[in-house]
Amino acid sequence: MIAPSKEPTTIRCAIYTRKSTSEGLEQEFNSLDAQREAGSAYIASQRNEGWVEVETRYDDGGFSGGNIDRPALTRLMDDIKAGKIDCVIVYKVDRLSRSLMDFALIMKTFDDLHVSFVSVTQQFNTTSSMGRLTLNILFSFAQFEREIISERTRDKMAAARRKGKYLGGRPILGYDLDRENKKLVVNESEAERVRQIFELYLESEGLIGTIEGMRVRGWRTKLWITKSGKSIGGGPIYKNTLHTLLTNRMYLGKVTYHDEVHEGEHEAIVDEELFQAVQKKLRSNRINIGDRVHGRTQGVLTGLIRCVACDSAMTHTTSGGSGNGKRYRYYVCSKANRGGHKTCPRPSLPADQVEQFIVGQLQSLTIDKDLLEKTCLKVRKTVRNKGERLENELTALTLTLQNTERAIEAYATPTGDDKREPKRLDTLASLNEQVARDLRRRTELQQELNNIHTAAPDRHTIMSAIKDLQSLWEHLTNGERGRLISKLIERIDHDASDSTFAITLSPTGLKSFSAEHKSQQQEESR
Repeated sequence: MIAPSKEPTTIRCAIYTRKSTSEGLEQEFNSLDAQREAGSAYIASQRNEGWVEVETRYDDGGFSGGNIDRPALTRLMDDIKAGKIDCVIVYKVDRLSRSLMDFALIMKTFDDLHVSFVSVTQQFNTTSSMGRLTLNILFSFAQFEREIISERTRDKMAAARRKGKYLGGRPILGYDLDRENKKLVVNESEAERVRQIFELYLESEGLIGTIEGMRVRGWRTKLWITKSGKSIGGGPIYKNTLHTLLTNRMYLGKVTYHDEVHEGEHEAIVDEELFQAVQKKLRSNRINIGDRVHGRTQGVLTGLIRCVACDSAMTHTTSGGSGNGKRYRYYVCSKANRGGHKTCPRPSLPADQVEQFIVGQLQSLTIDKDLLEKTCLKVRKTVRNKGERLENELTALTLTLQNTERAIEAYATPTGDDKREPKRLDTLASLNEQVARDLRRRTELQQELNNIHTAAPDRHTIMSAIKDLQSLWEHLTNGERGRLISKLIERIDHDASDSTFAITLSPTGLKSFSAEHKSQQQEESR
């Protein structure tokens, strides 16, 4: 009697395609389509084995293979983890990744989830250690090829710069791009505006004054239309944008490459005398502002206070010092400092008043029981959230270590080829260095988690720390006050809409400070 034939198990196959640049993707049949067609043909040849192509497309057009930050690859890995895919098909190995480390991690995920991997133009068996080793050796050559291409590109760019050629990118204010000849040509109306900006800076007090003058005149950044018709730029000018414009040597008809300066093929639109006058004033203003902003007086709340409206840090600064010699301290919104005070609803706060208010709020915790209870609940929530973040990082790091160790195993066997051995040994050394770094980070995470769990403060600890603050504050220097506040407080959010401050206490800092001060008191009493 003849036994009935067994139906082949269905193997769900996903085709992954990638192209490093977006050039040519607008064509009706592009490189991604060619890769997919080859993958579909391979799956069709294995139909008797139960292979079927999934309908979902995984195409990454315009994404480098040097990293795994690619949308289609992310969707592919998510579907694999969800159990929707049994086999991944690529046209060539380097379509999946050009990074040896990333490739090893992806292969580890495939192995753990029992997903096969097939390269249409290169036959591999990923179920055996020898097959993985062969694949990794070939992949080393793909990575080497990528590095060679990068070196050639850098050399080509350097040679072009030394000849004064424009290498692409967005054209700057004052020039348009001649796409046919790939050169910059002067835009006369914009060129006149550039010269006026240089002159306006010399007449103004500094960058902020110049920006305000430009806004009054309605001047904005360069508006540029791409080849595809997309509009780029045309927005407001900020301090960094203006500083870049005023220091750009392209306006002198020159091009730069690292520290080298070469004559460019484009015309100059700013004369040397005007350009150097602006550079001299920029240097002078930088020195004066540095003396004022980075003076000896350090803000107690430096690094803690933020502007909610602008989602920006508030930095400590001082003014005055001439005449009667009195100086005034402020906390200034960083966004307002870059783009002018009109960009923020409350650009600056008097430092002395804010610091006194924050200390008063901390001290009120000892007499307001409801506020203290809410603070304890918030601190416990902060401890829990931070613990979860650390545990997630530790879990991911543990997985990375396992993947790296498997990659080391794959490279542990000598190739038997004298030409390939140096590359294998270099890779092994790099992988071992990565393991050492990850092990150090794992120890740090484990220590932080231990501190989080053992140092979570209770109601009594918080009250003790605040009482100690009351007794210490008047006897501390400004620097000591800053260090103390940074230990007790994690962040302060200032909302200009209702002039409120939201204080987030540091859970570990509260307990460590309370313990340190208690120990100090015991020492002094002996």
